[in-house]
Amino acid sequence: MDNQHEHPDGLKRQIQIKFRVTEAERDLIDEKMRLLGTNNLAAYLRKIAIDGYVINTDNSDLKAIAAEMQKIGVNINQIARRVNSTTRTYEQDFDEMKRGIDDIWRLLRLSLSRAV
Repeated sequence: MDNQHEHPDGLKRQIQIKFRVTEAERDLIDEKMRLLGTNNLAAYLRKIAIDGYVINTDNSDLKAIAAEMQKIGVNINQIARRVNSTTRTYEQDFDEMKRGIDDIWRLLRLSLSRAV
């Protein structure tokens, strides 16, 4: 038997592409095929590979927010250590944290305005 497969246009598919998936990935593929009403795996994968698309998301806003939150966490730890050792608090520490929180809110509003 010939290892080539006929294309509806009379062309022969000569190149085979193989890849491995996890059991969970295979279950997802099966579910998507069921939703489309097909049981032809080769046709489904070929259609997705040729006509499918990948959505590239920009997470730079979220990364900036995470960086600001990291800074605030560091500041809180520094303040907590100072309070524990000296039992004194400093207004500038709280002002710095407030500025960081304001930056986070600004970045969140910016990110949400871009998402609309």
